[in-house]
Amino acid sequence: MQSKTISITLGKGSISHNARTFIADNVDPNRTPLNVEFVNQDIKQAYHYLFDEALEKYNAKQKRSDRVIKDYYEKIRTGKQEKLFHEIIVQVGNKDTMNATSENGQLAKEILSQYMDDFLKRNKNLYVFSAHLHMDEETPHLHIDFIPYTTGSKRGLETRVSLKKAMEELGFIGKGKQETEYNLWVNAEKEHLAQIMQTHEIEWQKLDTHNQHLSVYDFKKQERIKEVEELTKQVDSLVDKINDYQQDIHDVDQLTSEITDDLWNIPEPRRFMSANSYKKDIIEPFIKKLKTVIKRIINDYLRLRHEVKELRTRILPLRIKINEQDELIDRLLDENRINSTKLKKLQRVLGQKTYEEILNKPKEKRKNVREKDYR
Repeated sequence: MQSKTISITLGKGSISHNARTFIADNVDPNRTPLNVEFVNQDIKQAYHYLFDEALEKYNAKQKRSDRVIKDYYEKIRTGKQEKLFHEIIVQVGNKDTMNATSENGQLAKEILSQYMDDFLKRNKNLYVFSAHLHMDEETPHLHIDFIPYTTGSKRGLETRVSLKKAMEELGFIGKGKQETEYNLWVNAEKEHLAQIMQTHEIEWQKLDTHNQHLSVYDFKKQERIKEVEELTKQVDSLVDKINDYQQDIHDVDQLTSEITDDLWNIPEPRRFMSANSYKKDIIEPFIKKLKTVIKRIINDYLRLRHEVKELRTRILPLRIKINEQDELIDRLLDENRINSTKLKKLQRVLGQKTYEEILNKPKEKRKNVREKDYR
């Protein structure tokens, strides 16, 4: 029986890339028709489907207008407590053992397709709105994008976004930083995938020692991805504020234009009214009121323009930092691939048994082994 590795990692969540709206450099467009699209739903439509009924019930109970949620999608997008959605990338083997152009690549496609069917039945609290199996890259892999949600909530919406609660309702209770609800769930998903592989006479090859050495790069990559997501949220929030301010400026412009309307025309004197009374009772109050309005308009206009300019100034370095983090992620991925290749070469040279013995020894013993080998 042959053995293959299993990989389930966090993805960037690039829906347009997954759906091949654009073609990246690592994609062979001639093989793109071989891809499988399981689900491809607009995420906003998914939010309407999942949460509109709960949102309507929640808003109906609110007595204060400031507590009404106009758009739940926008609330989650601009908030900091939950992500809009999560993505996992599932893969069996690698480019050498399950290459997409080989017979084994077709086997990987069959296994991943079966896993996707089981995924939807098994994870009822994870609403999958996008799922694509890619055969146009080196190794077949599956992108699954889902919205984790909980029902029957006593706080906020009855049905709301929550990764932690969704995992708990699926039976995964966290036990600390290492065994979080999510990590326990991923391990269970690997076990399910391993069971499917066994039906195809493939066993799960667990390379824990290998993963220990690559985990540093994976951790750095995930941290950079999280940082990019947070920076993107900040940029989106600032853009929203700019839009709000620009709307305020538009409102001020509208108010300014109203000065020339009939509402602001100087009132005609009343019949038999003296010039002195007309000046005192009508003209002077009118001018005073006009000056007050104009002063407020000018002050608001200048304040808003200043705030918009300041927000735009804050957005620029954030976007620069996002680009830097994206470049760093790409470098980490390259380092990951290089180190993976080196470790595989070392494994072939030493043999699996010696390789694992060396990696499992304490650092001091490992040093002694090297000194002995190279004398």
